[in-house]
Amino acid sequence: MKNIFKRIANWEAWPFKLIYAPITPVWLWYILRSGYVWFFTPSNPKLTFGGMEGEPKKEMYDLLPKELYPPTFNVLPKEDVASINEKLQQHKIVYPFIVKPEIGGQGILFRKIDTEKELLHYHSIMPFEYIVQQLVHYPVEVSVFYIRHPQQEKGIVTGFLHKIPLQVTGNGKDTLEQLILEHPKGQKRTEELYGKHKDKWNTVIPAGERYMLSYAANHNRGANFVDLKEHIDEKLVSIFDNISHSINDFFYGRYDIMCASVEDLKNGKNFTILEYNGCGAEPNHFYDTGYTLPGAYKEILKHWKALYQISKYNRQQGIQPWPMQKGRRFLKKTNEHIKEMKAIDEQIG
Repeated sequence: MKNIFKRIANWEAWPFKLIYAPITPVWLWYILRSGYVWFFTPSNPKLTFGGMEGEPKKEMYDLLPKELYPPTFNVLPKEDVASINEKLQQHKIVYPFIVKPEIGGQGILFRKIDTEKELLHYHSIMPFEYIVQQLVHYPVEVSVFYIRHPQQEKGIVTGFLHKIPLQVTGNGKDTLEQLILEHPKGQKRTEELYGKHKDKWNTVIPAGERYMLSYAANHNRGANFVDLKEHIDEKLVSIFDNISHSINDFFYGRYDIMCASVEDLKNGKNFTILEYNGCGAEPNHFYDTGYTLPGAYKEILKHWKALYQISKYNRQQGIQPWPMQKGRRFLKKTNEHIKEMKAIDEQIG
């Protein structure tokens, strides 16, 4: 009984749909008020579906100045391996690097590739277009939630997080399995982690060695978030005002960034954008940072209101929301795609 109450109280671990169910009527109110089911699609006019879900990553990178993101290229599923190697040389990408699906999210099919053998294995199983991106070695990963109304030159940063991917540190005595079972988040993901780390499962991790269990710093992949809200200031906002103006028509979403330090990022140096997400981006700064569930709801609703206002203004400027049937077909196709990717994700290990 004690464990049941503990699970109920730990609302951050609830399924996504359960967390959002009580505030769904507010979303329905915005639909009724706007007269459009897909009222949010004008929010970021140059992103497919406003960036809610299913948008191609290439679309996002093409809008960014090349110096703001790591060397990156796309691979088609039937592409010849020689062609991939040629692209690696052309883009000066060296092992290790990251691979991730062109359309995807939640860390699904996101992998660090250390050797050509691993690349060949991933390529042989992956039936979808995917991205190869140079692994970035900056020590700090952050996310920045940015909102700017189209009528305003300056935006706001509503959330600033240090994201720490799921990892354990060896003590020279315990095996990887034992370290995972002692980890507060790792112990809840043993089946998934065994599939990805079975070759090291019974290996004793040397004392002080950090072993990465996942390179995807997402909440649903077990990452830990540290609140950096005290670092939100005019300098930080100015950096993202400039970036978002350079993208043009990006008004609402979250940037995922690697940087040398928070201060370097605020000074506009030694950072790179891994990707950014449009109106489907969750204001994830309420996870791990001391929010109560009512506090999290207040934060979500604040962001939904801003999304509605931005979308309404852009609609008034002639950017029409997606038609009902077009959105339904797109969402159905996207959901089927994600379901298939999840099944493949388990196969790759």
